[in-house]
Amino acid sequence: MAEGTQGSESRASRTVRVGEVVSDKMDKTVVVKVTRKVPHPRYGRFIQKSIKLHAHDEENTAREGDVVRVMSTRPLSKSKRWRLVEVVERAK
Repeated sequence: MAEGTQGSESRASRTVRVGEVVSDKMDKTVVVKVTRKVPHPRYGRFIQKSIKLHAHDEENTAREGDVVRVMSTRPLSKSKRWRLVEVVERAK
């Protein structure tokens, strides 16, 4: 193989996050809620902060309630900057 066509080894590392699917109503798109715990700046108590990410799901495999792993990618649309890597755990 030629130099630079080896795939992920030559690319810069991409951000990977794990979160829960909160909406799968769009075609080939899921909304993933990623929650993290951060200490309060003054009191030190841990607070939960969350963010919603729109992720590309080519095969429409993820369902609402699933725990999924997403990876950052190039802009795919106005709001989609992530793509689905795998479904970690299925919803019950």
